Amino acid sequence: MLSKYMLRGAVAAVALCATTTPALAGSNEALLKRLHEKGILSDEEYSELMAEEQAAQKAPPPMASAEGALDSSRVVRMTDSGIGLEVGPATIKFSGSVNGFYVHDNPDTPSATTAVTGGIASVGTSNSSAVRNGLLPGFLKVDVTTVQEGLNIGAHFGMYPGINSTAWGTLGANNGGQPTALATAGIDFRQTYMTIGNSSLGEFKIGRDIGLFGSEGILNDITLLSSGTPGGNVAPGNTTLGRIGVGYIYTDFQPQITYTSPSFSGLQVSAGVFQPLMSLTAPTQTNSAPGFQGKVTYDGKFGGIATRLWVSGITQKHNTVGAGTGGLVSYTGSGIDMGGKVTAGPITATGYYYTAKGLGTTVLNLLDTDAFGNPRKSDGFYGQVMASFGKISVGGSYGESSLKYANAADAAANPTLLDKNSSWVGQARYGLTSWVTLIGEYVHSKAEAHNGNEASSDAIAFGGILFF
Repeated sequence: MLSKYMLRGAVAAVALCATTTPALAGSNEALLKRLHEKGILSDEEYSELMAEEQAAQKAPPPMASAEGALDSSRVVRMTDSGIGLEVGPATIKFSGSVNGFYVHDNPDTPSATTAVTGGIASVGTSNSSAVRNGLLPGFLKVDVTTVQEGLNIGAHFGMYPGINSTAWGTLGANNGGQPTALATAGIDFRQTYMTIGNSSLGEFKIGRDIGLFGSEGILNDITLLSSGTPGGNVAPGNTTLGRIGVGYIYTDFQPQITYTSPSFSGLQVSAGVFQPLMSLTAPTQTNSAPGFQGKVTYDGKFGGIATRLWVSGITQKHNTVGAGTGGLVSYTGSGIDMGGKVTAGPITATGYYYTAKGLGTTVLNLLDTDAFGNPRKSDGFYGQVMASFGKISVGGSYGESSLKYANAADAAANPTLLDKNSSWVGQARYGLTSWVTLIGEYVHSKAEAHNGNEASSDAIAFGGILFF
């Protein structure tokens, strides 16, 4: 007789054929039966080998066993788009930007007639050069999203580091620069918020993110990707001014609870309650009521023309400490803005306008009242055109921001108060790759005071910005 081990080898060879050739399935048992009938296998050997064969047929093949043991909740996959990964029930995505510009600023010469309180034009005894961020600092965003109970849940974090060293103070990373050895750059952690919602319910946002009022003004500004008015080029901070203060008030990143509706044929509504902000220049305040902001946008196409329209508003009550004594008063800051962007072929044109009372100029609640809390009115606008031809884009814009006196006493007390900031911007872009855009820009800025003082400056910027 053949040894039991040799027989097992023969059966294994037949089994291999059976796994790869369906027509031979069951050949193992038939072979064992024939060998038993011919007396080659004893009853004991036949029974033992047949039992082993039947057990092998019941067990899953090795590959199937491995797949069955795989825990899908522990599998890591690439996301379908962007840079990210899927880990069990969650999707983690990363996005970011890095930019840098050489900025040369030619300021106005200091004199008694160039003093403008709130002016954005540079005034100094000599030209300045800087290698710095543009209107955007760099940023790294991390978004973690999942679906639970039929709701899209998200946690969002945005870190915005600058490339220049920062002199730390009351404004954190947004203080002026400190261009010395051993100093460090600042990180503006301006985004940390959660989102809850779905396509039918809309979305709730809780945390710190960009505001509603004024957000379209900056997000559609061509200087967002470049420099615009330098602002502090001798000791550069985290960012330039762009067109902040020369066409719109900076929206800022603010603590909020905001709801955004689903899109109804391109129409979308957002509204939220916001952390009340203290004035930067008004009398001391203790604000008891929150701020409120809202925005309505519409996106549509008319023939081959793409259109985006918007209107937004803001209001907040400011409680002046000691109001009712010594001429001090409380006031309400409020404003409304509106605008539109139209794209036809290679041409994109944008127009923007705002009007406000008790909001001030440049940033929220800067120079918003006189010394007693009486609110000042302000308004502004910008217009721009950008034309793109393949990898090359050229464009230009003009904008103004104006500030008015609260009353005659305010005019008498503050003769050099800003009347109007304005700027011209000319820009050229080259799309080097899908990630990198090279940009060159010329900016002429001018500040005018109510008493006739004025200052003007010229700047050029060359550099690039990367998005991923």
